[in-house]
Amino acid sequence: MGRQPCCDKLGVKKGPWTAEEDKKLINFILNNGQCCWRAVPKLAGLSRCGKSCRLRWTNYLRPDLKRGLFTDSEEQLVIDLHARLGNRWSKIAAKLPGRTDNEIKNHWNTHIKKKLMKMGIDPVTHEPLHEKKDGKEEKVEVKLEEDKEKKRIENSSMNDENLMHMESFLWGSNDNYSSNNIDVISESMWSFPNNELEDFNSVIGMSPLEETCEWLFDYQGFGVLGDGLGI
Repeated sequence: MGRQPCCDKLGVKKGPWTAEEDKKLINFILNNGQCCWRAVPKLAGLSRCGKSCRLRWTNYLRPDLKRGLFTDSEEQLVIDLHARLGNRWSKIAAKLPGRTDNEIKNHWNTHIKKKLMKMGIDPVTHEPLHEKKDGKEEKVEVKLEEDKEKKRIENSSMNDENLMHMESFLWGSNDNYSSNNIDVISESMWSFPNNELEDFNSVIGMSPLEETCEWLFDYQGFGVLGDGLGI
């Protein structure tokens, strides 16, 4: 359920106001005071919308309307009020006699906002821009340090995991790996049972030490080794 239209829109004049229309509206308000704006056009003899009459009176025709540029004190008051109220122009205009909300809004957007930015002040938050920038840069630096530390931890974990895989490849499962395995491997590689040694000698055609050296004693009896070999 919306608001009812201020007029029937039939036969309503639009466009710029004429001097004669301004005179009719001024005379009616001065003689009768402000009343329901819906009834003003009919009572004042105007073919205008009630909203159009209200805006024309408020922004252009009322006698207490202040003309001209904003003073320094007015601009500072607008800045202070905007810091507390934001873009609530009607409430700001209530603190500046003779100024309209539309006029204050236009002056803010065209002059005051640019002036604040040149001074290094954010026109929305009214905080210094360099502090906001420094805070952002500080957050970025902290984020970079956190990313570096996280990457270092990931690389360390990857190196430990690769080392574990290498040990598993060389020695088998970590659960089965122990220092005793090394001793077992060493002993099994270099110690041979006597019976296996005898079998090995028999395979390659070798005889026991006494049989192998028997021919030496035969030659020694004939003096070959003593004279011929220089023993």
